[in-house]
Amino acid sequence: MLAKLTSKNQLTLPRKVISNFPGILYFDVAAEDGRIVLTPMRISRADAVRAKMAQMGLSESDVVDAVAWARRRPEE
Repeated sequence: MLAKLTSKNQLTLPRKVISNFPGILYFDVAAEDGRIVLTPMRISRADAVRAKMAQMGLSESDVVDAVAWARRRPEE
């Protein structure tokens, strides 16, 4: 089976292959020994949030501090 690379660097995987991975929306992509290796991944929303936090340089304590700040009662 062939998968064609588009001008936008996208691949369409053959239905016959993808049908072996029902419910999978994400694949980890790696280059190994001149091959592209796709590994099916199940990503939870929490994992996505943690990844975004890491990308933004935020720690768990930053989130705790932000929640505490948001829950403060306004000064009267």
